[in-house]
Amino acid sequence: MTEYEVSAVIPVYNDREALSTAIPESLRYLEEITDSFELLVAEDGSSDGSAEYISEWEGRDPRIRLLHSDERLGRGRALTRAFVASRGRIFCYYDVDLATDMSHLKDLIGAVRSGCDIATGSRLMPASEINRGTGREIASRGYNILVRFLLGSRLYDHQCGFKAFSRDRLAPLLSDVRAPHWFWDTEVLVLAQRAGYRVCEFPVVWRQGKGTTVKLSDVTGMGSEIFRLWWRLHAEKD
Repeated sequence: MTEYEVSAVIPVYNDREALSTAIPESLRYLEEITDSFELLVAEDGSSDGSAEYISEWEGRDPRIRLLHSDERLGRGRALTRAFVASRGRIFCYYDVDLATDMSHLKDLIGAVRSGCDIATGSRLMPASEINRGTGREIASRGYNILVRFLLGSRLYDHQCGFKAFSRDRLAPLLSDVRAPHWFWDTEVLVLAQRAGYRVCEFPVVWRQGKGTTVKLSDVTGMGSEIFRLWWRLHAEKD
């Protein structure tokens, strides 16, 4: 198996327009960081031509790989599938709308290079610069307060879609991760902290993208997932 230093993953669901920026920008920033990388686009059952567009890029550039699913897996399962298919010592992912300033990609990968088991961008640290609607801001802060209070996390922001992992450290965690969709990020971070992993969080510049695939039902569902994980970690042990 060919091994790269970095496997970068973009989760995609009906994001054809955003891909026209995300793919070339990804290549530009990755080339500045390492000459040993692959770019995996985890396309999750799109119906807007995303798969075909990625396939065209794949045909032109061997560093790009399309991971297509005929049926919707959910973001979490798509990321787990991408990890299994990846061949990099460092596994990272970020949102297709590039909401987190891509200048931070060097910091993200550098944190794992420097010894962090997991590195994650944070929109909620005091030094972060964010621009998003009031409703999403309130929901995000409330959600993260609940995660810290109920699940014992020490982090500010669990759902920022800008994370990197040491492959050797992420692999044993994934067998315990059950969340199929948006809660995947939180579950990984909580389980990692409980296992004694070194999780490094840093402030980022973040701007809300033009569109989002996060729905109100996803937000309320993640709230329910907090209590399910609490039950699993505490009550099921008794």
